[in-house]
Amino acid sequence: MPHRHKTPRRSAGFGLASLAVSTAALLGLTVSAGVAARAIFLQQPDQAVPVLAGSALDDMPALMRGSLPIETLSSIEGRPMRERPPRMCEMPEDYFETMPDARPAADQVQVGYTARNEYVSQYSPRRGFLDEREMRAAEVAWHYFETYTQEETGLANSVGNYPSTTMWDTASYVSGMVAAYELCLIEKPEFDRRAMQLLTTLKGLDLFRGEMPNKVYHTRTGEKVNYTNRSGEIGFSALDIGRFLVWMRILKHRYPYLGNSIDAVLLKWDFSNIVDEEGLLIGAYIDKETNETVYAQEGRLGYEEYAAKGFALWGFRPLLSHRAEPYLTASIFGVPVPYDGRDPRLFHSQNYVVTESYLLDGLELGFDLPHDDITPDWLHSDGWRAEFADRIYEVQEARWQNTGFMTARSEHNVSGPPYFTYDTIFSDGYPWNTVSPRGDYVPDHAAIAAKAAIGLWSLWDTDYTDVLFDAIIESYDPERGMYEGLYERGQGRVEIFTANNNGIILAGLLHKVQGTLLTPYEGGSEVWFTAYRESTIRETRNYPDPPRQEDWLPALRHSVRSEAEY
Repeated sequence: MPHRHKTPRRSAGFGLASLAVSTAALLGLTVSAGVAARAIFLQQPDQAVPVLAGSALDDMPALMRGSLPIETLSSIEGRPMRERPPRMCEMPEDYFETMPDARPAADQVQVGYTARNEYVSQYSPRRGFLDEREMRAAEVAWHYFETYTQEETGLANSVGNYPSTTMWDTASYVSGMVAAYELCLIEKPEFDRRAMQLLTTLKGLDLFRGEMPNKVYHTRTGEKVNYTNRSGEIGFSALDIGRFLVWMRILKHRYPYLGNSIDAVLLKWDFSNIVDEEGLLIGAYIDKETNETVYAQEGRLGYEEYAAKGFALWGFRPLLSHRAEPYLTASIFGVPVPYDGRDPRLFHSQNYVVTESYLLDGLELGFDLPHDDITPDWLHSDGWRAEFADRIYEVQEARWQNTGFMTARSEHNVSGPPYFTYDTIFSDGYPWNTVSPRGDYVPDHAAIAAKAAIGLWSLWDTDYTDVLFDAIIESYDPERGMYEGLYERGQGRVEIFTANNNGIILAGLLHKVQGTLLTPYEGGSEVWFTAYRESTIRETRNYPDPPRQEDWLPALRHSVRSEAEY
């Protein structure tokens, strides 16, 4: 899971006495720091080329605004939405020969950016039915969730037998559940049973200080817990919740009969602090000395933009969190690898470059903007995300070609200390840096991450990803799921089993069959947008109106910036 939190601010209850004492001394510093931070987040506006239009709805009564349909590309441009693909067992034998929106021939499409800042990659994803080995991997990955889902709550353990989970890993369970149904590993009664039990539990969760889901929950009881799985609360993660929101949209679009239950979960939450006025994602934690809530900007390049799109899918407008700036590039084997340009010494957060955040965007969202429900899989409306993802793929293939090390880098769990590693492409000024959450260098934990290997294989149909696939596809325990990966230095398998790994592997396999996992919304008004229209709850909890064209995240393009060769 991604690293979190920085740029803290206190809750309103921090204490009037301390505020009075410190106001005069801090006023000048606060103003200058705020200006400096804003300059960092807003720098290089000339590199953004937005495509925006629309009109204000301020004169329309709030009660009526809630019933307006969401404006998407299909409704604005009058073009048909992408078709929702059938389950694999319901596809005709010639489905992939007659598939609509197939990529044009090479001489009919130009690789690179379009005038609308869409992006056409030189690479293509894999499409087709799963073969015998791929189906076996899907079955084994689903066995993880059959083995480690708790009967009492319907929550799945994040790591093997340990009864704890997060919103991030709960999204990975939903990913696995959807894939299991669409790949015909389970049938509708089992899917519905699992989905309804999970949503019922989620609706009843005790929130962090009545606001948002706590970072960690006990899977047997549904109780708020700390990182040692003891009763307590520790804060909320905007990144984890952003991923959860992506999968609630996927679930709602594919299975509209679950829509009211999904809306009921989210309408228990208070979003007033999680997206700030400038569109930054904000997490929360507890100050150990004062016991006050501290709100902090959360996310770095890669994960931040992915999570932002999760919020945008529900009508929020996380503008700054969707921008790549401030970012830099490190030239590794001649590939300009992008990394977050915020200085860790100032913002107290490392800038880990890993594969996962780009994979999730590609598999789940097609490297598209949240309002895009028409472009085919080979054309990406969130163009810079697709272009950056190509660089993440290319640098890992280049390492294999230049050194012989098979490379599919991502953060992953390990079975002993430090229990979790950031196995990066670039961090702390070093390429191929493997570090613990405390920052210790742990090169022996470098690994071919199974989820990264399958994700790369699904999104980039190349000879190199065939090599990765062959390396990990039989690395599993029949009942406990796919192993976390293979150690890079020959120590064998990473012998641990996780929800995130198995959920992403199932998503990668489903993507081969169905393409982008988020399908267009075909319903009408949503309770999410119509509820509490006659009270102040919508305003106090920051529930948005149905997004109009002027609310869309803009299509951006970013120029390349280079540093030293590595």
